[in-house]
Amino acid sequence: MASVEVTNLANELRKDFPIFADIRNSRPFYYLDSAASSQRPMSVLDTMDRYYRHSHANVHRGVYGLAEEATGIYEAARRHLGRFIGARDPAHEIVFTKNATEALNLVAQGLGRVLLKPESHILLTEMEHHANLVPWMILQEQIGFSIDYLPFDAEGLLVLENLDALLERADILGVTLMSNVLGTLNPVSMLSRKAHEHGALVVADGAQFVPHFQTDVDQLGVDCLAITGHKMLAPTGIGALWARSEILEAMQPFLGGGEMISDVRLDGFTPNEIPHKFEAGTPPIAEAAGWDAALDYLETVGMEAISNHDRALTSYAISQLQDRLDERIKIFGPSDITKRGGVLSFELADVHPHDVAQVLDQHGVCVRAGHHCAKPLMRELGVGATARASFYLYNDEADVDALVEALLDAYRMFHS
Repeated sequence: MASVEVTNLANELRKDFPIFADIRNSRPFYYLDSAASSQRPMSVLDTMDRYYRHSHANVHRGVYGLAEEATGIYEAARRHLGRFIGARDPAHEIVFTKNATEALNLVAQGLGRVLLKPESHILLTEMEHHANLVPWMILQEQIGFSIDYLPFDAEGLLVLENLDALLERADILGVTLMSNVLGTLNPVSMLSRKAHEHGALVVADGAQFVPHFQTDVDQLGVDCLAITGHKMLAPTGIGALWARSEILEAMQPFLGGGEMISDVRLDGFTPNEIPHKFEAGTPPIAEAAGWDAALDYLETVGMEAISNHDRALTSYAISQLQDRLDERIKIFGPSDITKRGGVLSFELADVHPHDVAQVLDQHGVCVRAGHHCAKPLMRELGVGATARASFYLYNDEADVDALVEALLDAYRMFHS
């Protein structure tokens, strides 16, 4: 059985999320797709509504009171996010973007163009989300450098025997903190230390990790970190790039237009100071306010409590799936619960993942099915797609039990 703490935490928090009070087609509702996008508590929705009703104006432009109020809300969210991940200079090291994907594109184009040459090498892993693969491939077509890859083993853990040799010629190491398919928690602090010993910078994808674990960029040792709001109780349409100030100073602007300049002449322009030189146009102000409220919520619950909750529930889910479905299910990723987060990708014997997801939906169980924006990883696993259940602070063992019963029904349906 899962711990009492898992049930108590989820029961206490679920009432804060209005979507769980919505009876969908008069049936239960089990949301197990937070790795794709989390739900939002009422405090986030109220904060955004309050901003639009009482505080909306464009930021950084007006000197009247309402505009200054909106600017204050926006910049307070920036500083709060910086503190949340341990930035040394929260006011200047957080760049708001549309999502983590845009943040990684910003690094590729803004830093890669400065740093990389045709003879350069970068090192990525075979478990990366497309967002930490394709931007580098686009830049590779433009510049001509080489890309090497760290493989992973049958357990879903990175194979590091050739790490030093690969880093010896690398200018950049790109790595996910937590795989969105395997759930693998990579040893990023060690990887960062090794990369820096060889003179390489570390670009980390934190989209899956930051919502679930206490994050300190100094302890991780990374140089750049991409984050997204919608996986951590915040709205869609806002993400962020954290990078050390000296890196942001060296980077080129990625988008041009208003607000990212300090001067424009007919023969050129002068970029604004960091972080504003990367935030062209009107930014997602209400979304920043919502993210600020989401951070308040997460801090009130406590990141340690959230990660402990995830680990206990993931352990319960693995044991139940293996006990009830035994050889009929294959779970991908580390068997050691301390080396994975709350993401379970699986294959139900001789049933296509999309069929699995459709049957589960008939039971009110929401899971993801597909390649999860990680096609190279899928090819290494030897599958075209998986089904994926993912957990967050509002899930408990009742969600897992519903998942198991629905999977048993799916198996019976396709093997009768």
